Amino acid sequence: MAVVQGADMTFTRDFTALPADIDELGHVNNAVWVRWIQDLSVSHWEAVAPPEQQAAHVWVVTRHEIDYRGNVVEGETVTGETWIPGEPRGARFDRHFRFLGTDGKVRVEGVTTWALLDRHTGRLLRIRPEFAAPFLE
Repeated sequence: MAVVQGADMTFTRDFTALPADIDELGHVNNAVWVRWIQDLSVSHWEAVAPPEQQAAHVWVVTRHEIDYRGNVVEGETVTGETWIPGEPRGARFDRHFRFLGTDGKVRVEGVTTWALLDRHTGRLLRIRPEFAAPFLE
């Protein structure tokens, strides 16, 4: 289940580690964490952006900064949280995230930078206030 909650507009979604997510060390592979970060972020966009914005625009990652704090094993569920702490910078904004175990401890956290593109032309677009508002209110 995905939820937008609170005054800080934190979006949450649960993820459960499947057998295919596990590496040779017995825990979630780093590439899976990147996929979960993307899935969490896209789910947030789809939960709050109007359909016409989703049809006309797409977000792409320009930078990841990830800190791995603990492991997750097969069958374990973590809660991903994401939020946007400040105003956009032109065509980009920073999105913060963290994944918490059922014990409340942070397993992974970091920041990704996203850029807004016109879906049809692929060109960068300045993030207008109406795009940012649903994430910041």
